Amino acid sequence: MMNRILRCLATGLLATIPASLLFAAPPKVETLATGLNHPWCVAFLPDGRWLITERAGQLRILDEGGLRPEPVAGVPAVYAASQGGLFDVLPARDFANSGHVYLSFAHGTPDANATRVVRARLVDDRLEEVTPIFTAAPNKDTPVHYGGRMAWLPDGTLLLTLGDGFDYREAAQRLDSHLGTIVRVNADGSIPDDNPFVDQPEALDAIYTYGNRNVQGLVVDEQSGRVYAHEHGPRGGDEINRLQPGGNYGWPVATHGIDYSGAVISPYKQRPGMIDPLVVWTPSIAPSGMALYRGERFADWQGNLLVSTLAERSLRRVELDASGRVVGQHVLMQDRGVRLRDVRVAPDGAVIVLTDAPDGRVLRLTPG
Repeated sequence: MMNRILRCLATGLLATIPASLLFAAPPKVETLATGLNHPWCVAFLPDGRWLITERAGQLRILDEGGLRPEPVAGVPAVYAASQGGLFDVLPARDFANSGHVYLSFAHGTPDANATRVVRARLVDDRLEEVTPIFTAAPNKDTPVHYGGRMAWLPDGTLLLTLGDGFDYREAAQRLDSHLGTIVRVNADGSIPDDNPFVDQPEALDAIYTYGNRNVQGLVVDEQSGRVYAHEHGPRGGDEINRLQPGGNYGWPVATHGIDYSGAVISPYKQRPGMIDPLVVWTPSIAPSGMALYRGERFADWQGNLLVSTLAERSLRRVELDASGRVVGQHVLMQDRGVRLRDVRVAPDGAVIVLTDAPDGRVLRLTPG
């Protein structure tokens, strides 16, 4: 859109620019629910219900009657401390038949905790048949950097992001640890035969990518087959990456950020054999959720990445061209001054955003 305006300015054709381009209204924002305790994720069920996780360990249902007052029963206990708690909820691809949902969360104790995924059957307002299918190894003793985002690949396998545990960043360059990786498993937790390191005796079979710091956004574009992930840098160096099976994304050997103390983590921003990011944000915006827009409501947003942020307190729209290259960015909702934890595209094409607060909200964006 901006390129079109600039071309018209350069050729003296300002009058040919539609008023909708010059004076595009910001999205209309309405509140659908309040009173959520640090909501982390929202997912949509085929029957019209929405599932929302609260970091403290509750799973909530939002339906046409509003937010149900009682949480879903049967959710496993989570280790809720600092950044730890209940993270993603992901319906199975065959949810309409199986009723299965997947939950990711911090599991364990202060001295020994890890990211875990369970599969369960949602029956009315209760989880049944709760079964762990994956637990990251080794355990750690820090309540931070869990990752926890999940997404389905077109072949039916599951991607799960895992953080580096903060104090264990060097593990992100090792294949005998899940810390600082993204893993890929089958829907029952078994290991796909074609995982990139499955034939390496020293490597953990589930690893899909490594050299990651703390991936908080994960998107699979089923039209192009591309997979995008974003991760927190330290001070600066937040990234969007395009995932490749077996890819090394550099952390902590190659980074655009510095340590919180101001110390240099690495002198390198690039290294041979390590994949460069598509986008780097310095200073940090603290990206949280991410969605790819495919819908009928925002015509100009087709194929764009939407990134919710915590530090910048905004919704970023990242424009991609047909090849997946980033060609522009737009900052939205910053005037509201609230931390945004997740962003999703609803079945009707509206954009749904969660605010990160003790009294968190579910917001719905439609064209203004």
